[in-house]
Amino acid sequence: MTIKISVPLDTAQIKRLKAGDEVLLSGTIYTARDQAHKKLVEIIRSKKRLPFEMRGAVVYYCGPTRTPRGRVIGSCGPTTASRMDAFTPALLIRGLKGIIGKGRRSLSVVKALKEQGGVYFLAYAGCGALITRYVKKARVIAFKELGPEAVRSLEVEDFPLIVAVDARGNSIYG
Repeated sequence: MTIKISVPLDTAQIKRLKAGDEVLLSGTIYTARDQAHKKLVEIIRSKKRLPFEMRGAVVYYCGPTRTPRGRVIGSCGPTTASRMDAFTPALLIRGLKGIIGKGRRSLSVVKALKEQGGVYFLAYAGCGALITRYVKKARVIAFKELGPEAVRSLEVEDFPLIVAVDARGNSIYG
């Protein structure tokens, strides 16, 4: 059975998810990779305003390719999540509830997901061009100077994901 959820994520949605569940996510999510994460954490530490509301938000570890003419976005597959492990707990503490990427997470991220009631989703790796069909709108909202690593808001509809680590710390990786 596939579970439909929408953002912003709330505690009730998150609690019902279990590692291995297939999910269809709809609403606004945000792209951010290594350099954007570094900047977001710097903003948090300096107590300045973030470029988007973190509470209940979902961040997708993705740096889309150039957008072809007539399309909403270029290929937008997931990047390796472990590169964001040093930054993730600070964002979860700030209210982030969902993260999307590929690959394993560190014990500190799994612990932070448990403590903050968050969830880690896997996007289908190797399917970046196919994933674009679930993105209805895309626009840069912060750090334009980072090019593909700029923060974008993406309006997604039935974006297919798998729960890799649930809010209880259970993982498909064992």
